[in-house]
Amino acid sequence: MRYLKEYRRNTYTTLLISGKLNTYLADIDKQAQERMERLTAQMKRAQGITEQLKAENALEWVQRINNIQACAKEIVEKEIIFA
Repeated sequence: MRYLKEYRRNTYTTLLISGKLNTYLADIDKQAQERMERLTAQMKRAQGITEQLKAENALEWVQRINNIQACAKEIVEKEIIFA
């Protein structure tokens, strides 16, 4: 919503006046969550991050998962949130 208010003022106003703002935001949130889950799973598979790694080297596993989540978040923001 903050992004719409600051950078897409006309869209924000139109959605607000029409009463569709909350529905729009909920839909965007759902799309973003689903895309984030898919990207994270794909990146974990591609990088070979497994439960075995988690058991053997938890610190490395956490670092790699955090990196994947940060990358996925950037992609989701670019593709869905700020599109």
